[in-house]
Amino acid sequence: MYSAKGAAGIVLITIVCMGWLAPALGSTFWLPREGDSVVGHLQGAVAASEDTLLDIGRRFNVGYEELKLANPGVDPWIPGDGTLVVIPSRYVLPNAPRAGIVLNLAEMRLYYYPDPMDAPRRRVITHPVSIGQVGWSTPLGTTKIIAKVENPAWYPPASIRAEAEANGEPLPLMVPAGPDNPLGTHALAFEKKGYLIHGTNKPFGLGMRVSHGCVRMYPEDIVSLFAAVPVDTPVHVVNQPVKTGWRDGVLYVEAHPVAGELELGENPVAGDAMHQVVAMTSPEQSKLIRWEQVTAVVETLTGIPYTVSDPTIVQLKLAQRVDTAVAPLDSANSQVAAAQTMRSADDGANVSLRWSRGLALWPYFLENTRVQ
Repeated sequence: MYSAKGAAGIVLITIVCMGWLAPALGSTFWLPREGDSVVGHLQGAVAASEDTLLDIGRRFNVGYEELKLANPGVDPWIPGDGTLVVIPSRYVLPNAPRAGIVLNLAEMRLYYYPDPMDAPRRRVITHPVSIGQVGWSTPLGTTKIIAKVENPAWYPPASIRAEAEANGEPLPLMVPAGPDNPLGTHALAFEKKGYLIHGTNKPFGLGMRVSHGCVRMYPEDIVSLFAAVPVDTPVHVVNQPVKTGWRDGVLYVEAHPVAGELELGENPVAGDAMHQVVAMTSPEQSKLIRWEQVTAVVETLTGIPYTVSDPTIVQLKLAQRVDTAVAPLDSANSQVAAAQTMRSADDGANVSLRWSRGLALWPYFLENTRVQ
């Protein structure tokens, strides 16, 4: 359950559907100012009777697991006509160089920084991905793109052929390009032999740990990334289940499950979150931290960045602005109209939402969202 509280209220941007929108080719944002690391905003969608979370995820360019985590209690296969689905499209940027490609395994999301470091204004483009399943992890560290291949053939390694044979689904030595090729239509090869960023011939269910170590993308996303990324682009592979970052003087914490450990009754991210918050705050700033909120974020593990600090008077004024952090590069932006509304009271906020069935979108800021 999500509730909005606090004197700052909620700044709400309502997006009215202007016809059917094609899937966005990634989400593009201007990089925040120096010292800040939060981009984007939450969105909401009203499920139609025929929708599944897989449909909604692809429509909004989010992965299956991140959408499921953000909507506990929602049936992923039959959300139900009229069900509000939270789209987790606000992100704390990973603690990694803001250059080239950054892949955060914990959130199954890729970040691409296309502009040179000395550009007057720089962007970040983010995509959901599928990664290696437990036992076939995508290797951590820094590598680079050494080759770009259109319509790649797939040569399954002996280990994968042996696994497939054991499952009664033998594989040939080579799978040619085409609709049956699991690499899809485009591939970017890592310097580390055998690992790729590639498309898929099975896009539904993207955003899960299902590969043998490669990085899978939606078909439309890999086409976009392939066209943008030059050979020799650095790739930084990190595993950060907890991310903390500032935005306009307010601290956010984003926490994701760690594969395999929650099933054992462990929550390794709790201590990490506390340490990061301490490291990112001065003694004066630490007085504004809501430690019970930090605890709630790491216990619920929704993958949504939540505020964990009380706003100052300066932040209250900043919270009243309309966000302009979305770079005007997303084709969907040209097909929608935005309107702002805000009503606040001393003890919370009254929010009016404009509903549009099926696709119904309204990006909104929950700058003072509390976890309950």
